[in-house]
Amino acid sequence: MRNSTRMPSHRASLAVSMFPVILFSCPVSAHDALPTAAKPLGWSYPHSCCSGIDCRQVGDKAISERPEGYVINGTGEVVAYSDGRVKHSPDGVYHWCSVAGAADSRTICLFVPPKGY
Repeated sequence: MRNSTRMPSHRASLAVSMFPVILFSCPVSAHDALPTAAKPLGWSYPHSCCSGIDCRQVGDKAISERPEGYVINGTGEVVAYSDGRVKHSPDGVYHWCSVAGAADSRTICLFVPPKGY
């Protein structure tokens, strides 16, 4: 008597061989920013800034400004105003993307609100 819950070996090998196709054919997208009053449905971080763990919303106190540019207060890193990593924030709040999302790593992208937002 055969066990009905067991998959025949040819089906099992087909399933295993199809796994990479299924895994790598799924669309790849950056993760989303949390909803805010300005963007109640949230928005997606560009893939160039985020691989799913790098970006997050930060408070106004996490970023400051000086003549040279934006300062990441936790690391002291200065990102020049003209730096290509500086992006417009679609929801009017700061978002910081750092390597692996670590609080002590370098900036990948910095989303800044418009002046006077």
